[in-house]
Amino acid sequence: MPERTFRYAVCGASNTVLGLAMYYVCFYYFLRQQNFDMGFFAFKPHIAALFFSFCISFVVGFALMKYIVFIDSTIKGKIQLFRYFSVFVLNLCINYLMLKLLVEVLYLQAMVSQVFTTFIMIIISYLAQRHFTFKVKK
Repeated sequence: MPERTFRYAVCGASNTVLGLAMYYVCFYYFLRQQNFDMGFFAFKPHIAALFFSFCISFVVGFALMKYIVFIDSTIKGKIQLFRYFSVFVLNLCINYLMLKLLVEVLYLQAMVSQVFTTFIMIIISYLAQRHFTFKVKK
């Protein structure tokens, strides 16, 4: 296994576990499976937990990818951050749509749906980070 792939697997798995743990804590303990009412809009608990967990995963994930996985990237840090954020927003949108489908249309349990969705997001994220965000110029 190439070293970069190994580092991505370890860092990605760590960030994935953190994200799922944050989702679980937010969904079951912080939100108590209740809607999150912001006054002008109420988020369903599985969607609010997604947003909360993604905020933590964004910061931790970028640091891990920049300083451990893609250390040989020649792209400037500001550009990496912008690209990482762009991929992050794409992943968030896909994750959001998949959760809506799995939980609200197919009536699957929220945590199971998030775990399933996470595995799909790992593949999309790796390809985007490797070929876009932290691309190495040759």
